[in-house]
Formats: sequence, C-alpha cells, structure tokens
Amino acid sequence: MLDRALAAADWLSLRAVWAGGVLLLVAAFTVSVDVIARKLFAVSLGGADELSGYAFAIGSAWAFPFALLRRANVRVDALYQHLPSRLCAVLDVLAIAALAVFAMFLARYGWDVMATSWTLASRSNSALKVPLWIPQALWVAGLVLFLATLALVIARALRALLGGDWVWIQGTLGARSVVEEAEDEAAYARALEREPR
Repeated sequence: MLDRALAAADWLSLRAVWAGGVLLLVAAFTVSVDVIARKLFAVSLGGADELSGYAFAIGSAWAFPFALLRRANVRVDALYQHLPSRLCAVLDVLAIAALAVFAMFLARYGWDVMATSWTLASRSNSALKVPLWIPQALWVAGLVLFLATLALVIARALRALLGGDWVWIQGTLGARSVVEEAEDEAAYARALEREPR
C-alpha cells in the first residue's frame, strides 16, 4: 500500500513540477515583455515583478516533492561515502525526519500567513491589488504536498529500516553516487543525440 501511495505521490509530483515550470516560464516571459516595453515605449505592464515573485514561490514549493523523490537535492557527502551502509541508512532516515520537522513548521506558518491574509482581506501593495491569500494558498498547497510526500517516504523508510532493506533506503534517500550522476549524464547525452535536428 505504501509503495502504491508513493507511486501516486511521484505521479502527482511530476505534474506539480511541470506546472511550476510553466508558471516560471510565464513569469519570465511577462518580465521580458515588461522590460522591452519599458525600454522601447517607456510603458510598463505593471506588476510583472510581483507576479514573478509569486510564480517563484509557488513553483519552488511545488518542486520540493519532485526533488525529494528524485534525490535532486544537493548534499555534502564527503564523510558519508566512507561510512558503512547500515549507518548511512540510519543517517538517511534521520535526515529525512529532520527535513520533515522543518517542512512541518514551514507548512504550519505558511498556513498562518495565508489565514491571516484571508481574515484581513489583505491585498498586494501594487497596482494589481492581488488578494494575497490566492498566491499564498497555492504556495501552501505545495508545502502540504511536500509534507505529505515526506510522511509517505518516512513511513516506507521506517519499514525498510526495520526490515533491513538497505538497498531501498540507499536508492530512495541516500546521496547519489558519482556513478549514478555519470550514468544520468550519459543517458541525457544519448537522448540528445537521438533527437532529430
């Protein structure tokens, strides 16, 4: 059941990261048009920088679950790579638990910020007058998705830890090895070579 839930979280995180990417592309396009319009016509669209800030916050939060499940985060592993695999597995589970505690606080206070904006009917201090709870709700949704994904990963990791499944822990939570990084780069290069020009 946990594996099915993790597969569903993976499916959802892939869609969320694509949606966040589209948001960032739209924001970049909007800012570019605004800069060109100001330079050539001395006219500003107004609010492009504000919208790009919302897009960055939302897109980042929606990408967190994807980064977690794909081990796309940066880790300092100078000592880690020399430790026994069982100790690494325990450290990986502890690290993911610590990340979950941080994410819990982030989601809780993010919710408080959104609830306050809703209660006070706060609007942005710009020409757009955006109701702040809207971008904040989208941001908090990403944080909640991240927290839910962390909960699933921790539950599965504890099961693997108790069952001695060091391979699953290393493959899901452990730092990516140099070999894994090289294989990914090689696969990417092969995919580029196959693309029609």
